[in-house]
Amino acid sequence: MAKQTGTRKKSSPDKSPPASPVRQKAAPETATPAPVSPLMGLPFEQPIVKLERQIQELIVLQEQKGVDYSHEIAKMRENLIGLIKKTYDNLSAWETVQVARHPNRPQTRDYIHMIIKDFEELHGDRRYGDDKAIVTGTGRIGSQKIMLIGQQKGRDTKEKIACNFGCAHPEGYRKALLKMQFAAKFGLPVVCLIDTPGAYPGLGSEERGVAEAIAVNLREMSVLPTPIICIVIGEGASGGALGIGVGDRLAMMQYAWYSVISPEGCSGILWKGSANAPDAAEALKLTSNHLRELGVIDDVIREPLGGAHRNPRAAADALERYIERSLRELKSVPIPQLLDQRYNKIRQYGVGALTAD
Repeated sequence: MAKQTGTRKKSSPDKSPPASPVRQKAAPETATPAPVSPLMGLPFEQPIVKLERQIQELIVLQEQKGVDYSHEIAKMRENLIGLIKKTYDNLSAWETVQVARHPNRPQTRDYIHMIIKDFEELHGDRRYGDDKAIVTGTGRIGSQKIMLIGQQKGRDTKEKIACNFGCAHPEGYRKALLKMQFAAKFGLPVVCLIDTPGAYPGLGSEERGVAEAIAVNLREMSVLPTPIICIVIGEGASGGALGIGVGDRLAMMQYAWYSVISPEGCSGILWKGSANAPDAAEALKLTSNHLRELGVIDDVIREPLGGAHRNPRAAADALERYIERSLRELKSVPIPQLLDQRYNKIRQYGVGALTAD
């Protein structure tokens, strides 16, 4: 069985000491992100930040002077909730992209820490190396054993560099496919968490066949004889997202985005610069609501008020509920019927867009 799961960490090109799965889950870079600070915020969040700062100042003043401002604080907090709801109910496509890129937004390892029990990380593609931009391993969601495949951007500078900012090399996609085939052999459903600005475009990645690796994944995932659930948790750009994005269910977190190209890339092609990225974001129809209307995705997983970065635990709970429900539905379908449904689903991509036009 060890040969089927690939090499362990001590055998990979990385010479750092091996760590147990428990240590990996408890490491600082995989911990749940702290709540967003009142002193930081996205450009469109400045009125929210201002009100948060006023609440914090009033709390400090209450402690210093011993005067009861609880009524005023409660009223301001009520206004804050209303302001956040109004702001996030009317986000533009470009503002949604900014939320998906928020530095405190939960990533794959954060969700592993919060919702995957008994996670055992598996490493390597048995050909070249272990790409840290893609995390693979077995674990449990509720009572269901699964194979988890997820893209990891990195939390601090060191981890971001190690993960290539979530841009996987071909060995990452080959590692993902190897673990999916292992899952199919032992009857484990596959859960893929998508969060990438795209596959790594460097020379070494091209030399080792990144396009071919993604293409093979598309082909093999379309016929993999086990349930597959794919969820865009942050960014989902280009072939980098598609490389682990073929399955029986395709869902998005509410403030994630999913597109053939990033807004900046699209702007660079059409307008010869990144200044028109907001216009490109609108034209690409990359938000969860747009894509559900066009029939590209199946479901939208609602995030807590103000986005997943404000309440990672609530976001994780919503993600866990969706996965558990989807697994129950898919496991009741015989594999031959499941593969027929998956084939028909793939054949229907774009039909909603044609109808909308």
